[in-house]
Amino acid sequence: MKENSPVETDSLSKHSTQTKGVQTLLGDPKKAIIQLSLPMIVAMSVHTIYNLADAIWVSGLGTDALAAVGFVYPFFFTAMALSTGLGMGGGSAISRRIGAKDKKGADNVAVHTIMIMILASVVFSIPLFIFARDIFVLIGAAGTTGMATVYARIIFAGSIITFFSFIANAILRAEGDAKRAMYAMLLGAGLNIILDPIFIYTLKLGVAGAAWATLLSLSISSIILAYWLFFKKSTYVSFVFRGFKFNKNIIKDILKVGLPASILQLSMSFTMLIITIIIAKVTGSTDGVAVYTAGWRIATIAILPLLGIATAVVSVTGAAYGARKIDKLNMALMYAIKIGLIIEIIMAISTFVLAPFITVVFTQAEDTARIAEDLTTFLRIVCLYYPGVAFGMLSSSLFQGTGKGINALMVTIFRTLILTVPLALIFSTIFQLGLVGIWMGIVAGNVTGSLTAFTWAKIYIHKLRILQVPSEG
Repeated sequence: MKENSPVETDSLSKHSTQTKGVQTLLGDPKKAIIQLSLPMIVAMSVHTIYNLADAIWVSGLGTDALAAVGFVYPFFFTAMALSTGLGMGGGSAISRRIGAKDKKGADNVAVHTIMIMILASVVFSIPLFIFARDIFVLIGAAGTTGMATVYARIIFAGSIITFFSFIANAILRAEGDAKRAMYAMLLGAGLNIILDPIFIYTLKLGVAGAAWATLLSLSISSIILAYWLFFKKSTYVSFVFRGFKFNKNIIKDILKVGLPASILQLSMSFTMLIITIIIAKVTGSTDGVAVYTAGWRIATIAILPLLGIATAVVSVTGAAYGARKIDKLNMALMYAIKIGLIIEIIMAISTFVLAPFITVVFTQAEDTARIAEDLTTFLRIVCLYYPGVAFGMLSSSLFQGTGKGINALMVTIFRTLILTVPLALIFSTIFQLGLVGIWMGIVAGNVTGSLTAFTWAKIYIHKLRILQVPSEG
């Protein structure tokens, strides 16, 4: 990283104190984790409640509708994976430059992130929009192919909006501005909750209505984000697009975290797709897919506090690494895991006890009642892995924050594709446990992979202490 002169450093330091977010980011790591986590936990809670409400409204259309959305969800998750990964790469690079007091560098990274986002959204959406029906036929959507295609094409058509929403939020979080990121997410999720029943039932658009509600709410949220970033100009980073030219070193710095993070997210999406296919093959019907779709949405509620904490870990450890403060980096990780573990133990116990009551909400329609017992079983098995997620997710966030995206990718692929998928197959087919075996495989793979990630993270921090490696970017 280019060293700044004393005058430049002093100027940059003064500028960095102009926003409360940057002050938080560079302060006490424990306070930073709490202050950056809480707004994101609130926002993600509302967003997850929307996902839950969306599943409930769609389930009212019948099991086929719920299954159709289930077949599309891995691809929608792919869009989120790519945008989240790119946001993670750009955000990590911005946070590291803030820690190193490189304001100009942070600005340049932000502009590059937006430009890469535009290209990525176009490349992603066009082929999926064109070949949607063929894709769903290929993966076994059967009688739900029509509904899945309609839903998917609406979502794919608005991919650039989805991408921008995630990228803009990541940039705000990278500079410690978690509150405005929260406001944007609350707005989008709140509108979605309101619009879902209107588009699905009042306007009688069915499954397509759920897609239109999602797209419209994201569009309104994105307009607010664009105003904050490009017009109001009250953020730490500044955007100057005139005369823009790609810088290969900045692209490399963004992608060394962003590309592995996207592949990381994609590996989870691909794992979901494979699990969906395994379920369809093992059960010979779409009922198991409906159980997985509804059950996994419920599971996301339990781990959403970790998602909020993870976003804070990326920013705080990134800034600590940029400032070359390894003890602060370790403190942030261990404090985050401590808080996350306590929360997830409570979530696991609550889910296990309340599983039958949660199931009732998703099985009110006449033809969804038949999946009630299987859904309760899913919830009571999968909740066993919640506490273990804290170790894996937050360790991966530390790797991403410090620019070691490949490390986070490796532990995630190990957890998802190398452990979870084979174990789901072994338990369900070789041990002939059917759906229960698939759920057991998910738990075993996630717990083992998460503990492996934590072990590697601690070894990595130990090496940083010994070598005192300077920041890379």
